[in-house]
Amino acid sequence: MKFTLFVLALATFAVGTDAYVVAGILPPIAQSFSASIPAVGQLVTAYSLTYAVLSPVMATLTAHWPRRSVLFVGLAVFIVGNILTAMAPTFELALGSRAVAGLGGAMITPTAGAVAAALVPPDRRGFALAIVIAGLSAATALGAPIGTVIGNIGDWHLSLWFVAALGILATIGILVFVPIVPPAPALRLKDRLAPLSDVRIVTTLATSVLVIFSAFLVYNYVSVVFDRATDSDGTRLAFLLSIWGVAATVGSLAGGRLIDRFGSRLIINLAIVVLVLDFALMPWSGTKFGGAALALTVWGLCGWSFVVAQQHRLISIAPALSPILLGLNASALHLGISVAGAGGGLAMHWLPAHELPLLSATLTVVGGLSAELAYWCIFSFQPQLVACNIAPDDRSQ
Repeated sequence: MKFTLFVLALATFAVGTDAYVVAGILPPIAQSFSASIPAVGQLVTAYSLTYAVLSPVMATLTAHWPRRSVLFVGLAVFIVGNILTAMAPTFELALGSRAVAGLGGAMITPTAGAVAAALVPPDRRGFALAIVIAGLSAATALGAPIGTVIGNIGDWHLSLWFVAALGILATIGILVFVPIVPPAPALRLKDRLAPLSDVRIVTTLATSVLVIFSAFLVYNYVSVVFDRATDSDGTRLAFLLSIWGVAATVGSLAGGRLIDRFGSRLIINLAIVVLVLDFALMPWSGTKFGGAALALTVWGLCGWSFVVAQQHRLISIAPALSPILLGLNASALHLGISVAGAGGGLAMHWLPAHELPLLSATLTVVGGLSAELAYWCIFSFQPQLVACNIAPDDRSQ
C-alpha cells in the first residue's frame, strides 16, 4: 500500500514541479520574450487560475470515470500543455499553454489525494494525505531546483521538457501500480458546489486562500525577492529552492504524523504564527545567503504542514465527501496562487520586491483569524449537507 501511495506522490511530484519551476526561471523567460518580470509572472496566474476554476468542473465531468482513468487523462493533458509551452514561439501562446497544463493539474492532484484517502483506514488518513502532499513538496526540493538550473544555465525551454518527462513517468506508474478505485458519487456541478453553503467549509477554504496567497506573493517572485542573497545567480537560487523543498517535504510528513496525534487546530495555528514572524523578518534575513536559507527552511516546514492540516480539517468535517472537499481545497489553494501572481506583480509597482514579505506577513495574520473563525464554526455548528445527503460526523478538528 505504501508503494501505491508513493506512485500517487510521483504524479503530484510532476504537477508540483510544473507549478513551482516557473518561479525559478522568470528572468530567462522574460529575456526570451522581451517582457518584464511582473508580466512573465502571469504564466503562474494562467496555470493556477485555470486549475482553480476548472477543478470542480472536471470533477463533475469525470464523476462516472474510474479514478485511475481520471489520473491518466489528466496526466495526458498535463504533458501536452508542457510540450506546448516548451515549443511556444510567443508569450501569448506560452500563456495559453500554461492554462492547458493547469487543466491537467486540476484533474490530477485532488484525485490523487482522494484515492490515497480511500485506500487507508480513517486513522491513517493523515499519513496517506501527507505522502501525496509530499510529492508536491518534494518537487520543490528536487524537481523545481533541477528545472531552475536547467533553465538558467541551459535553455528555459528544456525545463518544460523535463516536466513533460516527469509526467510520462507518472503515467506509467499510475497504469501499472494504482488499483482501480470506484468512481466518485455522480453529482451535478451544482451539487458538487453545495458544500460551499456550509459555513464551516467556506471559512476553512477562506483560510487556505489567504495563507497561500500570502506565501506565494513571495514564492512566485522568489528570484527577485532573494536576488541579494543569490547575487542573481540561477544555481544559488536553485540551491535555496532545494532547501525550501527539503524543509517542505519534512514539514508535510511530520505534519501528517502530528495531526494524527494532536489534531489539525494546533498544527494550523502554530504554523501560522511562525509564518507571520518569518515573513516579517524576511526583508532583513533575506539579504545574505545563510539568512535566506534559514528563512526558507522555516517557511517550508510550517507552510506545508499547514496544507496537510487544512486537508485533514476538511475531511474531518465530512469524510464521505473527501473527493469533493479535496477538490474544492485544491481550487482554493490555486486561487490563492493565481491571485498572488497577479497581486505580486501589481504590488511591485509600489513596493520594492524585497518588501513583498511584509505584505505576506500582514495577510497571514488575516489567515490566522480566518482559521480560528473556521474552528469556532466547526465546534459550534453541525448543519446537514443536504444536497449530498451526507451528515457531517466529526467536529473535533
